[in-house]
Amino acid sequence: MKFSSAIRIFLISGVLALLGNFVGFKIDPIKALPGMLILLALVIAGYALSKVSPVKLPSIAYISALAIIASIPGVPGADLVTKYVGEVQFLALCTPILAYAGISIGKDLGSFKEQSFKIIIVTFLTFIGTYVGSAIIAQVVMKFTGVI
Repeated sequence: MKFSSAIRIFLISGVLALLGNFVGFKIDPIKALPGMLILLALVIAGYALSKVSPVKLPSIAYISALAIIASIPGVPGADLVTKYVGEVQFLALCTPILAYAGISIGKDLGSFKEQSFKIIIVTFLTFIGTYVGSAIIAQVVMKFTGVI
């Protein structure tokens, strides 16, 4: 994908996330705009880094690393990053991601039809495994910390 196309997609996703932030959480888009701009800057920088870096990792690895570094207490500007990004509800970011996933699935509908009931079984097993795994981890952590 061209870099300019990726930037456009990032910007559209940012606008949709601001809209979701407003509709779902009643947070004024103007109040959340600085945090969204910081997030977009981190995403664009991480994406650019993934394109020029000799170590070929998925762009999400670079984006996550930059975001973690930018928010570490003691790093210059980390307080501002945390303050402004705190105005963006991360659940609102799910709206454009899920919309994109729906569009992606729509173009592969033929292959999903070929898999028939098997995809449903795999989906249920994945959900059950995730739920049981999370419950086990929670149980261990709560026992270890003395909560239960």
